Amino acid sequence: MNQVILPNSTIGILGGGQLGRMMAVAAKQMGYRIAVQDPAEDGPCAQLADIHIPYALDSLEGAKQLAEVSEVITYEFENVDLSLAKYLVELGKLPQGVEALEVTQNRGREKKRLEQAGVPVAPYRLLDETDDLEEAVDTLGFPCVIKTVEGGYDGKGQFRISSKEDMSEAKRFLHDHGSCILESWLPFDQEVSIIMTRGIDGGTAIFPMPANLHEHHMLRESVVPASVSSEVLDKAKTYAVRIAAYLGVVGTFAVEMFVVGEDVYVNEMAPRPHNSGHFTIEACNVSQFEQHIRAVCGLPLLNIDTPYAAVMRNIIGTEADGYGINAHHFLDCHVHLYGKEEIKPMRKMGHVTAIGKTVEEAKEKLDQDQVVPGTRG
Repeated sequence: MNQVILPNSTIGILGGGQLGRMMAVAAKQMGYRIAVQDPAEDGPCAQLADIHIPYALDSLEGAKQLAEVSEVITYEFENVDLSLAKYLVELGKLPQGVEALEVTQNRGREKKRLEQAGVPVAPYRLLDETDDLEEAVDTLGFPCVIKTVEGGYDGKGQFRISSKEDMSEAKRFLHDHGSCILESWLPFDQEVSIIMTRGIDGGTAIFPMPANLHEHHMLRESVVPASVSSEVLDKAKTYAVRIAAYLGVVGTFAVEMFVVGEDVYVNEMAPRPHNSGHFTIEACNVSQFEQHIRAVCGLPLLNIDTPYAAVMRNIIGTEADGYGINAHHFLDCHVHLYGKEEIKPMRKMGHVTAIGKTVEEAKEKLDQDQVVPGTRG
């Protein structure tokens, strides 16, 4: 699929969460219409869409309706039903294809394909409930982490094994989930990510590297630019471009990595815009979302200019209350609320970004913006 989809056309989005919402904002600014397939009547993306198809995300009937009204279709999450994705590819509607989805839906396949692409990963073992977990842990050593091979995000579906005292719980985890991956816990100095976009023609554009801080396995904060050597930066960029080419990625692509000294290990990847790339909305001349829309529509990618340093912080759970009652949070920072009606613990309700000439200046602005949860306005 190499046709160019011009403005005034309709872009279909599978999934109606915050990533779909921010794709829709970028697309609408460019003159496109938006259709979204999502069961939630008032979800973040449906609030902005021109057409809402209220079907489950794995509904073939919903996908048929989405295809009927859309010139091109993209997705905001990687757990897209593969048979549904193949159907859309056969219609010529899904330029991103199926391979990157198929690989990233299973951690075992993901690790194998990363190795085949020639990039470093942490030592690992694939397990099922019949395997000897103790033997696998002895091989990799403490600490290590056991994860489900499918599903799981923001720290869900994983358990850290720090000592022999954790083995009973780890065995229960393996028994309950059946198929798992056991990974060495790398003594990393930093967690970083490469956010890039790859066009239908194979051209690439890479955003500045963020350093990422996680709390409870969930991304809390991204700082740009990451404080790494030029050698580390070059390695990370090389690995990301190599993986994207190997998988035939189209669109914005995120690769999460660990920095250990001057070495870089690839952890996970996502064939879509990513939480750690939200800083691009204010800090760059083009956001990860606009570049994604350009890519799936066959338009040329923009060269990336980054005039600002930035710090992005997620707004989680009841922290969103403060933004509803106190206007000072909007004075020197850029606040994005996702339109989620129900506040839940550990749920991403929005994000806030501060920009400055330096990271220190951006951090100072953001630290003055601390939220005290209150009554929702």
